[in-house]
This record gives sequence, C-alpha cells and structure tokens, in this order.
Amino acid sequence: MSQTYKTVREKYAQDSFIERKSEFISYVARVESEQEAKDFIESIKKKHSDATHNCYAYVLKGTEIARFSDDGEPQGTAGMPILEVIKREGLVGVCVVVTRYFGGILLGAGGLVRAYAKGAKIGIDKAGISEFCQHVTFDFEVSYGDYEKVLRDLDKNSVLCSGTDFGENVLLHLSCVESNYEKFCAYAADLTGGKRSPILTGTTFAPAD
Repeated sequence: MSQTYKTVREKYAQDSFIERKSEFISYVARVESEQEAKDFIESIKKKHSDATHNCYAYVLKGTEIARFSDDGEPQGTAGMPILEVIKREGLVGVCVVVTRYFGGILLGAGGLVRAYAKGAKIGIDKAGISEFCQHVTFDFEVSYGDYEKVLRDLDKNSVLCSGTDFGENVLLHLSCVESNYEKFCAYAADLTGGKRSPILTGTTFAPAD
C-alpha cells in the first residue's frame, strides 16, 4: 500500500439540498474496512427507514474494492454517479450515502444522475479532502509538572496527540512522520535529562497538512 493517500479530512460530515421538492441528504464517512462501510450504510438506512431511497458508494484503501447501490432508483442513476464523484476526487477509504425523500416530481434519468452526483460532491466538500501519510505511533510518559509544556511543544515538533492517560504520571499517545521521530526523541531526552524516552507502538495514517 502506498505511504500516502487522499481521503476526507473529517471522520463524518453531512449536508443536504432540495431539488424540485425532493430532499437529498448526503452523509460522508471515513472508513477503514468494508465492514465499517457496511455498518455506516446500515446506520443511515436505519435512521432514514422512511426515506424513498438510501443510495451509496464506497471505495476502500489498499484494495480494489469499490461498491455502489441504486437502492431502487433506475439503474445507473444513483450509486454509480456517487462512485464517479469519489473516483474523480481521487479518494479512498470513504463511504458516501445519499438519502432521498421523494417530493412528487419526477427528475428523469439525467436529473437523478446530476442530483446524486451533487449530493456526493457537497458531502465530500463539507468533509474536506486531505492527503494522509504514514505516521509512527508512540507513547511518552511525562510528569504532571512537564505535561502542559509538552502539550504546548507538540506543534513545534510536528507531533499529534491522539489520547492521554492520567495515572501516577501522564501517558501521552502520540504520532508523527517517521523523519520527525528522532527529533522528538532528542527533545524528550533534553526535557527529562535522559530519564524517559518515547516507546514506539506501531504505525497509523494521519493528515499530512
């Protein structure tokens, strides 16, 4: 798998519009697996069980898997247009569901294609697009006295914090691009007088910007 890829910045986003009295609601999620995509789709279907259609498409990262559904709309007028928007934006690891409440006016095949494509586009625009790159993940334990200083210094060290555990000391769950890890190790050694070092825990992907 590539060390970088494009996907939606926000984990979840929503937007909507009205087209000739039909309401279209767009839901976008960043997904890590096909099961996560399926669970997201089912959650929207459950939320809008009274909707006329819940059409979707998703593309997974690191695989050739891409799926879509017209959910009762004429073949090729809903799921495929959503999928084409995802592909045109060059995104992976994303699932888009466009829910439609029929307003009583037929849109025709061309109108449906345009409406579902618009639904996908406004949802993706709301979520934003970022390039994600591989980060190393690591834990760093600090004293309560150093905690606030380390938090302030994370940005200047280009380090992200994904969580914090409070115990006898403070355990920070951190990540950064691999090239910055040694820089942070030097910072940690200077901060603690060489008494504490970061501990590598694995890898993940995070926004490059």
